[in-house]
Amino acid sequence: MEQLMMMNNADKNKKVMSEEEKEKYRKILKEKLPELKKIEGFPLGEDEDILALSDPPFYTACPNPFRGEFIKKWQWEKHLLHEKIDSTGLTEENFEPSECPLCVEKDEKYYREPYAADVSEGKNHPIYNAHSYHTKVPHKAIMRFILHYTEPGDIVFDGFCGTGMTGVAAQLCGDRKAVEELGYKVDDKGIVYDKEEENGTVKWKPFSKIGARKAILNDLSPAATFIAYNYNTPVDVEEFEREAKRILKEVEEECGWMYETQHVINGQVQMGSNGKPVMGKINYTVWSDVFVCPECAGEIIFWDAAVDKEKGEVRDRFKCYHCGTEVTKRDLERAWETKFDKYINETVKQAKQVPVLVNYSMGKKRFEKVPDEFDLGLLRKVEEMEIPYWFPAYRMPEGDEARRNDKMGITHVHHFYTNRNLLVLAIIFQKTINNIYRKFILGSVKSSLSYATRQVKINVERLLKKGGLFAMGSVGGTLYIPSLNAERPVIKAIENKIKSSIKLIEFINKINKKILIETSSLTVNKCTKNSIDYIFTDPPFGDNLMYSELNFLWEVWFKVLTNNKSESIINKMQHKKLLDYQHLMTECFKEYYRVLKPGRWMTVEFSNTKSTVWNAIQEALQRAGFIVANVSAIDKKQGSFNAVTTTTAVKQDLVISAYKPSETFTSSGLSNQPEETVWNFVDMHLKMLPIFIGKKGLPQVIVERTPRFLFDRMVAYFVQNGYPVPLSSGEFQQNIIEKYPERDGMVFLSDQIPEYERSKMTVKDFMQLTFYIEDEKTSIEWLRQKLMKKPQTYQDILPDYMKELQHIQKYEKMPELMEILEENFLQYRQIDYDRKDSVPRQILSYLRQNYHNYRDLPDDAPEILKEAKGRWYVPDPAKASDLEKIREKSLLKEFKAYIEEIEKSKKKLKQFRLEAIRCGFKDAWQKKDYKTIVDIGDRLPENIIQEDSTLLMYYDNAAIKVRDQIV
Repeated sequence: MEQLMMMNNADKNKKVMSEEEKEKYRKILKEKLPELKKIEGFPLGEDEDILALSDPPFYTACPNPFRGEFIKKWQWEKHLLHEKIDSTGLTEENFEPSECPLCVEKDEKYYREPYAADVSEGKNHPIYNAHSYHTKVPHKAIMRFILHYTEPGDIVFDGFCGTGMTGVAAQLCGDRKAVEELGYKVDDKGIVYDKEEENGTVKWKPFSKIGARKAILNDLSPAATFIAYNYNTPVDVEEFEREAKRILKEVEEECGWMYETQHVINGQVQMGSNGKPVMGKINYTVWSDVFVCPECAGEIIFWDAAVDKEKGEVRDRFKCYHCGTEVTKRDLERAWETKFDKYINETVKQAKQVPVLVNYSMGKKRFEKVPDEFDLGLLRKVEEMEIPYWFPAYRMPEGDEARRNDKMGITHVHHFYTNRNLLVLAIIFQKTINNIYRKFILGSVKSSLSYATRQVKINVERLLKKGGLFAMGSVGGTLYIPSLNAERPVIKAIENKIKSSIKLIEFINKINKKILIETSSLTVNKCTKNSIDYIFTDPPFGDNLMYSELNFLWEVWFKVLTNNKSESIINKMQHKKLLDYQHLMTECFKEYYRVLKPGRWMTVEFSNTKSTVWNAIQEALQRAGFIVANVSAIDKKQGSFNAVTTTTAVKQDLVISAYKPSETFTSSGLSNQPEETVWNFVDMHLKMLPIFIGKKGLPQVIVERTPRFLFDRMVAYFVQNGYPVPLSSGEFQQNIIEKYPERDGMVFLSDQIPEYERSKMTVKDFMQLTFYIEDEKTSIEWLRQKLMKKPQTYQDILPDYMKELQHIQKYEKMPELMEILEENFLQYRQIDYDRKDSVPRQILSYLRQNYHNYRDLPDDAPEILKEAKGRWYVPDPAKASDLEKIREKSLLKEFKAYIEEIEKSKKKLKQFRLEAIRCGFKDAWQKKDYKTIVDIGDRLPENIIQEDSTLLMYYDNAAIKVRDQIV
């Protein structure tokens, strides 16, 4: 209770807590550390460093022991918003939400449909850009979900908070301007309206209330929660700015000379009136890999040989400027240099890189030069200097990502930096040790770290044709060091981030903070049961990103590291496979399920191209007890380095809307009449589903309302609760149409029909219901129909495909989408726009019909070639035969693996590609290998043979042949 009173006092002071109060919280946290260390996921670090990084009670770089008091206090504040408070007789000291009739009544009346609309929000916003991280969901996108699902005062939870955008979004729901920027309207009473179109007329419909929501943010990574703290904590902006500028000025005076270069015009050093060379300030230095020619053994500077300075492009093939041999980068070996590393007291061998371009400023004008003897001498001088302050000269941790640069000799943290940038960082960390604004200054430093490394990539075309810093950026989502990279003066980078931080702080200070941040494993996070009103989460997905390995480069500066034992990823070095990932995610979702109030919603953002990970997430959700009600899309407009450079990158993430069943339903459990429970479940689920979804003037089929999807959800619920399923699919399909009204292939509750019919009348023709993807065969047909209408790229296809990929048969071993496309369809792979590869007629026809400006252009126009690039299309019949041969070869290879599997074991085949079985049976029949058909058929589930007419035909006839041979 003493802690609770302290928090009340802190709130009375609003944005500022006295140093005396802060010290009390630090003392409490220090006393609790021995017990907190026993909690799984406790970060790796010394007590002093964890305490130094923390700002209790609002932020702890470890599990937060003040969580319970925060939740209870927030619940009381929400209780105070109710009318007729005096009638309850409750006080803050004896308040329990479950014992308050007003709170119970409020929760029981809560109802929301799932947020079913697709969301598109860009990342170019001062808030978003203030601090960098591997993946981030724009706060504006999260605001839409929070406004839809919650009311002012509700508690929002994000257990994989990353940079804390959920906290920012929760607070901005109380900012009228921020809400109106989303396209909503707010009246004088704080009611929020969204516009709807009806018969060409725009109407405004109320759906939420303006007001800040509380937020609990958690992440396993100290780097993530530290950024979240900087995003969600008010500070005296004038004092912060004054201190930050003072420190940067001292660093500039001490180190500014390291980023100077002599001004040169036409090869002549310009002299000042004092007789000394005129000095310019370096904006960036371009460094290049050096290779060795396989013919003459001469060194080839990649920039000099491969970069076409006139066209502004990197050539794939180029000539050695020593002997004229044409080579590619893949043909070359690296040049190496050996030197003594005084910081680790070892001789190291590293891939050679040399400076090739210096961009500098004289006043407001920019100039460029090839590094001259002055520049090279300056670099040698800095390299020989001893850094007198601490910096992390640590070995990179084990991991494919963390040690991807070992082959280049980049083995330790300090190898990622040039010596002058490393020196500047060490000085800043030293100068801020006792500064009260240390966390906020270092927040800006942390956001500059990636720009201070050798990882800064450059866009050669932009760099040479337009120049400027916009032609370069940090490599995100990987520790890759490009062959051409830019060294930016870290002082300038930090100065720019300080400016961004000032804008952020000015904005943050305008809103009242109701945020708690902690660093721990979600699997053991102990929020109060049934205390959370809404969950938004963007968890790790499979092997997309190696978060703890990527964060090491940041966290090591703060001496507090991620404890990756409970990190929910697929990682070879951590010995975590797909099933381990699924188990960890199940445990996380179980915790989400425990703390979420019954009847409330969780939004899960999904970002992965693999169907196996998609299925693992769905299975984890079901095992935890959640019921999925809708899958929509979110477009973040930009991606990480991996996302924008790989062929499997997608433009949109998927958003899963799942709910926790109402307490009325779960408390009654499965009744003595299981069939009655089936329809109770259907009643509950239909109530939670969207009634109508329209997109671009067209209503859409809500697949969750179709009988087959409803059956699947019911089965999952029964199975996850350990009960036998009382109805077969046929019985369910027959009975549901008798019990519920049906419209356009969808099932509704009776009281939902009027709204559906009314909404349907306001839009255009209804989109016809298509079949579902159940196995590989139906997925091919689904893709064929989609590509017949519109040839598309992989990135365009995947989001829609993943939405449909929810109800694959358990036994079906589905290949990845890319494999299905390659085996069954064709892709226009035109790469060099100078070549005259013909665009397939299927793509040309679509482009000319849908792009008016292409109709009069020739088939090989650059605009058409560019737009056609990468699109998949249905092959011409003449080419389909060749495509089928390739596909058949792959399927027979898979079938052969099944034969080998049954020879080693007597067990049934649990998972397989049905198309491979069909193809294998056909091939075996033609070869008169009847025994193989029978042997494989006997290892398949009986219903598979019985329900597939093709397999049954081969199996029955092969069995007769085998029997005749025996006789």
